[in-house]
Amino acid sequence: MSEFMHPLAREAHVWPSAGLSGTVRNILVVITTLDLRKSSKRYKADKVELLSDAAQTWIEETKSADEVLLINRPRDWTQPKP
Repeated sequence: MSEFMHPLAREAHVWPSAGLSGTVRNILVVITTLDLRKSSKRYKADKVELLSDAAQTWIEETKSADEVLLINRPRDWTQPKP
């Protein structure tokens, strides 16, 4: 299985996720520094779409995951100080 790599992705892993019914689905979790909040002035729809499309294409080619989840790095989750 090849790894998902993209210039806008800092890291990516496939994680199993069990649903309420007990079925397991593999999710490609892509960590990025892109701002993913549409309400943000720094949100770049074209770059988010580019990364999302690349991840979806990787899934279709490798069949290694069922879905994609884009997230920010944990250090980007801290609230700015007033």
